Amino acid sequence: MAKTSGRTRGRRAALRLAAVAAAAALVGTGASAFAADNPTPSAKASVKAAAAKAAAHAAAKGAKHGVTKADDPNGAYPVFPLIGVDRSGNSYAYLPDFEGGFSPKMQLDEGQGGLKNGAQVDNDADGVADGLWKWDTKGTMTYEPYVELENTTVGGGWNTYNTLLSPGNLGGAGAGDLLGRDSSGNLYLYLGYGTGKLTSRYLVGGGWGQYTALAGNGDLTGDGKADIVARGGDGTLWLYKGTGNYKAPFEGRTKIGGGWNTYNALVSSGDVDLDGTTDLLGRDAAGALWLYKGTGNAASPYKPRVKIGNGGWNTYRLLF
Repeated sequence: MAKTSGRTRGRRAALRLAAVAAAAALVGTGASAFAADNPTPSAKASVKAAAAKAAAHAAAKGAKHGVTKADDPNGAYPVFPLIGVDRSGNSYAYLPDFEGGFSPKMQLDEGQGGLKNGAQVDNDADGVADGLWKWDTKGTMTYEPYVELENTTVGGGWNTYNTLLSPGNLGGAGAGDLLGRDSSGNLYLYLGYGTGKLTSRYLVGGGWGQYTALAGNGDLTGDGKADIVARGGDGTLWLYKGTGNYKAPFEGRTKIGGGWNTYNALVSSGDVDLDGTTDLLGRDAAGALWLYKGTGNAASPYKPRVKIGNGGWNTYRLLF
């Protein structure tokens, strides 16, 4: 296992604690101040208690759409921070501000110049990120937890994929999963064990090379199953509704609409506006950030866009 610096560990712990505290605040808990720079066992116990409240909140959000707790074991309505990595190799986290946007950035890591991309994951289905998978330009995948102090090397060879994302629990086993698309356009699914480690891959299907962007984090359609969206070369955005079956994780695509080539980045960090549905973010060429609030309706999954960042978001070469 790779070691991390005390400064980096403190930032990761602060991010995890802040994210859990934010989720806990949604259900009226009086989250106390945590010793984020040096988490103690009592602080971790507080995190666990807050996560339980966040899970209850996720269940309540599911019930809004007719999904009971038994129907939603997957943390289908996550509240994740948005992470950006700039061209100097510094990464920053943005937490929801409870008003449909993001709070001021918090520095998370340094020395990320060799990072190819990342994907946050919820390993215990409470709707709060537990850590992230990171893969570098050499093709090595590492799992970095937000509270525990040790990283785990998943393995090498990940440069076979030109796109990787974690849209949530696709296989029904409880932990977040990972999708990878290779240069031939084949899409593969890796099921998560809940520890950052992954199963062997399963072929989802071919033809995915036609898409210039894939995004998703949680349920878009109100059924408690994780979905994804895919943008075609002509700017059309398509919905792939999740099935909960890892052997055939998506239904056939349905059209959302055109004009999505206006964005040079599409990413979902879950429920940004905290209304109980998963949302989508788009960054345009001018560096403005736009929010598409989810509706929970498969026929029309997004409301009209709202600008939540006037500019400056082009400073990030990666958003996840």
